[in-house]
Amino acid sequence: MEHEKPDERIRVSIQIGQSVEIVQKQDQRSGNLTEGLVKRILTKSTNHPHGIKVQLETGEVGRVKNVLIG
Repeated sequence: MEHEKPDERIRVSIQIGQSVEIVQKQDQRSGNLTEGLVKRILTKSTNHPHGIKVQLETGEVGRVKNVLIG
């Protein structure tokens, strides 16, 4: 059975403590991703076309590009 990939553009798909990959503002051109655990969800709207903005446990802020499972 195949699991459906969570949609990183929808706020309810992102949970505190979840492992994600984000792109930080300075990395948008290079596409460099930063992996970490979600500390806070910063986007207030229910969805965002470029990904939900979060703060990681490390303090880094960026938009979620991938939700990591397992």
